[in-house]
Amino acid sequence: MEQDTLAPDVRYATLSEALKELIETPPSLRCDGETITFLQRVRSQVDYVISTSVADFDQWKEWGADGALTATAWIDTTCHVPKKEARAQLRRGKALCALPLVAQAWKNGDIGAAHVDALIRVKRPVTEETLARDEGILVDAARTMKFAEFASAVDYWEQLADQDGSDEAAEAKKAQRDVYLYPSPNGYLGEMRFDPIDGAIVVKEHKRIEEELFEADWAEAKERLGHDPRLDELARTPAQRRADAMVEMAVRSAAANMVQGRRPEPLFTVVVDYPTLFGRISQLEQGPVVAPGSLLSWLDTATFERIVFGPNKRAECSITSRFFTGATRRAIEVRDLQCQHEFCDRPAEECEIDHIVPYSQGGPTEQGNGQVLCGPHNRMRYERPPPDG
Repeated sequence: MEQDTLAPDVRYATLSEALKELIETPPSLRCDGETITFLQRVRSQVDYVISTSVADFDQWKEWGADGALTATAWIDTTCHVPKKEARAQLRRGKALCALPLVAQAWKNGDIGAAHVDALIRVKRPVTEETLARDEGILVDAARTMKFAEFASAVDYWEQLADQDGSDEAAEAKKAQRDVYLYPSPNGYLGEMRFDPIDGAIVVKEHKRIEEELFEADWAEAKERLGHDPRLDELARTPAQRRADAMVEMAVRSAAANMVQGRRPEPLFTVVVDYPTLFGRISQLEQGPVVAPGSLLSWLDTATFERIVFGPNKRAECSITSRFFTGATRRAIEVRDLQCQHEFCDRPAEECEIDHIVPYSQGGPTEQGNGQVLCGPHNRMRYERPPPDG
C-alpha cells in the first residue's frame, strides 16, 4: 500500500511507533555525529510541519469550537505550550507563503526555526522587493554558515536594504536603555539593557576588572596551597567575581576625581571594511553589527583605534620576530575576532596568535601569516599522530 493512500490515523500511528523505537534505543547507540546531524535535520522538519499546521489551524478557526478566542490560546490550554512559542509557530507559518525558498529549505531540514525567525525579522514593506531578489543568497548563507555568522550577514544585508531604517532602529535600541536594582529578601536584584555600543563599553571595563580579581584569587590560592590551584580551589566562584567586579566599578567611579582628573575616554573597537568609507558596514569587535550613524555621537568623546589590514600595512614587530606583538598582533585579533578553528568561537582576546606557515619553517611574522587560535587548538596543530598499531 502506498504511503499517500494511508489514512491519517494510520500514518500518525506509524510515525509514533518509529519515534517510540528511536526513544527506546540506548543513547550509546545514537550518539555518533551522523545520527546527531540526522536528528537535528528531522527536528527542523518537524518544526516546519508544526508551524505550517498551526498556520492552517488558525486560518480554519477550528479552535473556536471549544470557545477559545485565538489559536494560540487553544494551543496554550490544550498542548501546554507557552503562548510566546505558540505565537512564534503561528508567525513562522504565516510568513512562509511570501518566502518560498526559506520554506523549502526549512521543509528539507537544511535550516531551522532560528534561521526562519532571523529572516522574518528583516521582512517589511521597505525591504520586501530586495528580500525577494536576495532570498536565495540568504538561504545559502543559512545553510553554510555558523548561526552567529549568518545572523551578522543578515544584519549587514538589512543595513544595505534599509539604510534609513537601520539608523532609526539603532536610535530606538539606544532609547530603550535601562538599568535598575531593587531590594529583595535575598539582596538586590536587577537587570541591565544597553545598545550594542554602550554595552561594549560596560562589558570591556567589567571584564578587565574581573580578570584582575581572577589573577588576585589565583595568586592568593597558589600562596596558600603551595602549588598551582584548580579553579574550584579559588576563593571566589566566577559568579562571585563577576558580582564583585561590578561593585569594584562603582567603588572606582566614586573614587575618581572628576574635577582635577581627566574623564577617561571609553574604548570600543569597530571593525570596518574599506567599502564602508563609502558604504554601510560596521561591526563591533565583540560581534554585533551596528549602524554607522550610531557612531556619530561618540566621535568627540571616545578613543578610536585605526587598523589597516594587509601585508606590510601596519606592523610594529619585525617579520623575523618569534612572537606577534604590538599593532601586528592587535590587527590580527580585530580581523579574526575569534579562534579560527572550525569548531571554536572563543574570543580573540582569550586566544594566541599563531603562524599559519610555522615560524620554524620560515613563516614571516606579519598579518597575512598570522591567525587567532585558542590554546588547545593551537597545541592541537602540532600534536603528533599516534603511531600505527
